[in-house]
Amino acid sequence: MSWWKRILTGDDDTLAPKRLDYLNEGLALERQGDYEGAVTSYQLALRDEPHNVKILQYIAIALSRTGRLEEAIRHYRRALEIDAGSVGAHYGLAFLLLRRGDAERGADHLRAFLAKPPRDAEMARWVDHARETLARLAAPDPVGEQTP
Repeated sequence: MSWWKRILTGDDDTLAPKRLDYLNEGLALERQGDYEGAVTSYQLALRDEPHNVKILQYIAIALSRTGRLEEAIRHYRRALEIDAGSVGAHYGLAFLLLRRGDAERGADHLRAFLAKPPRDAEMARWVDHARETLARLAAPDPVGEQTP
C-alpha cells in the first residue's frame, strides 16, 4: 500500500494495535529480577484470561518473592477454586501456609500435591522436598508436639 493511500484512507494494517503478550513479558521481567513489574504484567495477562490457573500461580510466585505473602496465598487459593487438582498451587500454598505457622493446613496441601506428583524428572527435587517436609511435620519434636 502506498503512503499516499494510507494517508487518505487511514487503511494500514501495520498501524493496527497489536495485543501485547503480558505473560511472556512477566516471565522476562521475573528472569531479570523485576518481580513487581512481573506482577503487573501477570495481572494484565490475567485480565485477558481470568480463569488461567498458570497465570494465577505465576502471580503468586512473584508476590511471594516481593514479600506479599497474603496476596500470594489468595492467588493460590483462587487457582485451586478453578482447578482443585492444581499440584503447583497446592505446593506453593503449602509452603506459604507453613511459613505463616499453619502446619496442619500446609501439610494438607503437601499431601494433595503428593497425591498426584508431577512425573517430570525436572520436578523430582520438588517432590522430594515435599516428602521430606511432610515427614518432618509428622515427626514429633522432643516435647511431643508436631514440628511446624
